[in-house]
Amino acid sequence: MLRYLGDVLSGDFDIVDLIIYVSSIAFVVFCATPLHEFAHALIAVKLGDDTPRLRGRLTINPMAHIDIRGALMIFLFGFGYAKPVEVRMRRFKKPKRDMALVALAGPVSNILQSLVLLFIYNALYYFGSANENVMMVYMGMFFFYAAVININLAVFNLLPVPPLDGSRLVTALLPSKYYYKIMQYERYIMIGLFVLLFTGILTTPLSFISTAVLSLLDAVTSIPFV
Repeated sequence: MLRYLGDVLSGDFDIVDLIIYVSSIAFVVFCATPLHEFAHALIAVKLGDDTPRLRGRLTINPMAHIDIRGALMIFLFGFGYAKPVEVRMRRFKKPKRDMALVALAGPVSNILQSLVLLFIYNALYYFGSANENVMMVYMGMFFFYAAVININLAVFNLLPVPPLDGSRLVTALLPSKYYYKIMQYERYIMIGLFVLLFTGILTTPLSFISTAVLSLLDAVTSIPFV
């Protein structure tokens, strides 16, 4: 399973593993999270809200999407987020349904990316092990770690707290007045979320869910190599 900063600080790592781990995080931050936010923007525009395009978010350019705090959380805990895509729910034909679809687009993109990454991992690991090719095995580790972080992002972003995607799903269930009351405390909620991750209180259940999803996706993508 993926090693986090606590393992690094305790010395429970080897240098190759550390390099692969950090490289996979950088890959996710600069490649996977932009695709996550691009998916939000694309679905929003398709459903009638042109705000993401006007705000320059209908792009896979990482500079348009990276949030420093969210990226730092990915490095520290394996869970994090990017800069939320601004949308105008009133511009949708079916506001609550369409907002839910926009919110789900990001996590779904992470799951799809994980499927591709795990397929590559299984292929590299299978052929690398068969041919005793250590380099292929190490490359497989890179794709495995990147897949794990993508799954972590999908699970984490479905939490029903702002500014995560799960909070937008809540808009499909709660009356607007209650949602806006919650949004007033977004800054404090994020501080609390960071504390829960740092203390490990939230990391444990999130990791349990992520591991279950990983096991399922890995089982599916490994079928051609069994």
